[in-house]
Amino acid sequence: MFVSLQFKLELRKEDKEKLIKLMRKQSSAIRVAYNMLKELEKEKTKNPHAQIYQRLRQLFPDLPTKYIDSAIYKAKQYPTNKTVVFGGKRLFEKLCKNHLSGKAREKLKKQWRELRQGTLISIGSKADKGNRLMRFEDLNGQLHLRITTGNREFIYAKVLREPSNSKDKWLTFMTMLLESWKTQSYFPYTVELKLRNGEVYGSVSFEIPTPEVRYTKENGVIAIDTNASPIHLAMAEVSKTGELLSYQTISLHHLLGLSQNSKDYQEWILAHQIVNLAVEKGKAIAIENLKKLKKGMRGDGKAKLRKRLHNWNAKKFLQKLKRVAMLKGVELVEVNPAYTSIIGMLKYAPQLNIDKDIAGAYAIGRSALGFKEDMPENYEKLLKDKAYLEFALKRYEEREKELRELIEKETNEYKRNALESKLRSVEDARKLLANLIQSLQSEPSGCEGADGRNPERGRVAKTTLQSAWQVLKVALLFPILGRVLPRDLSPLKPVLVEGVWNRVRSRLVPLEAGGTVLMKDF
Repeated sequence: MFVSLQFKLELRKEDKEKLIKLMRKQSSAIRVAYNMLKELEKEKTKNPHAQIYQRLRQLFPDLPTKYIDSAIYKAKQYPTNKTVVFGGKRLFEKLCKNHLSGKAREKLKKQWRELRQGTLISIGSKADKGNRLMRFEDLNGQLHLRITTGNREFIYAKVLREPSNSKDKWLTFMTMLLESWKTQSYFPYTVELKLRNGEVYGSVSFEIPTPEVRYTKENGVIAIDTNASPIHLAMAEVSKTGELLSYQTISLHHLLGLSQNSKDYQEWILAHQIVNLAVEKGKAIAIENLKKLKKGMRGDGKAKLRKRLHNWNAKKFLQKLKRVAMLKGVELVEVNPAYTSIIGMLKYAPQLNIDKDIAGAYAIGRSALGFKEDMPENYEKLLKDKAYLEFALKRYEEREKELRELIEKETNEYKRNALESKLRSVEDARKLLANLIQSLQSEPSGCEGADGRNPERGRVAKTTLQSAWQVLKVALLFPILGRVLPRDLSPLKPVLVEGVWNRVRSRLVPLEAGGTVLMKDF
């Protein structure tokens, strides 16, 4: 598929003057080439290109030869069987009527001159690293267009371009560009610049390959989980049978202080590294389908988190990752992000002694492979233990009372907003537990089976399994660990494996793995 993409250039004043001078030369060459082409076609001259080339070399001796070839190419795009007015027929006719004067006429004349004299084009070539005369290059971590002005002299213009959405082909172009720099296997692209209202705009034309998907989830996945606090990527390699093979985290803090162009460039490099890892492992990539990201709002008391979220957009990075994967033949699987973090945190973090974010990535990978996450038996029993739930409810009631007292004393508006946000979370958690306890009280007692066990005891209905994970999070984390989002989930292992939540409920002895219970940070 052949596409053409638009962008804008930012130049220093002296560089823009040099560029405009070069534009005028090639624009003149294009007009001469077009007029010669019309005459030579009438004469049915064989090989008109050679004659036009020689004539242009005589008229424009200081114009690089590739610009002359490109001028002939551009001239051939105009119809020779019709009258062509360079600069635009409509504008030319308005100027000829002389009904305008003063500033209005000067503005129209300037517009016509820009269209007539403000063109510069360079045809791409694979042998010339994509394009000899107008080449995209990285300069101090930012994308620039290197423009040859002649005699091995160059000017560098900063490229101003942001993808408009996830389907923007600019993402594909950047993917191909970075891959060509890394592998030194270049692809041709044609660049054309235009002068409009004193600003320089450009277009790049290239062909998008359609590679075959070679690395699929049939061999497993590399799962990616994006995280804001601390800002990093968690990666988990998952086998086709659902086992965790390896994992790692990649810090992204170095991106926060960069300009947007530098940040984009570093994200492209990171996307290539991840896809190259998937190729090396022969696996697909699994990510969350992030449709909308919450960035908080002013006055919520979470200024540091908002700053991180505004400085790094996970969704934009994942768009880059998709394009790189597509071009390298790697299948990319998007999964519903609902409850993957909770399942990873409560089930796999304590079970495998891994970080909660790595566990979240692992849950994403298993979901991409089609595995269903049943709730562990001891967790099911905990959600049926009325005495424990009442203990957990009391913890929230105590915390709620504490927060209300702190809010009354707090005079700082932002700190009070943060406390009120915590209070709302505590209230929601308390209501969840209260509703669960009420539902247990209203349930009829079932008959026990021959082995003395109730076959339905501890079972969570499939229709409520996802909401049950949310309730489980509320019942476990703060009452047992004293934190809403702890980094260390290992204290939950005795609960998960042995079902020893009674130790916490009775307050007689602390959990073996977690030490004493701390009630804070909600």
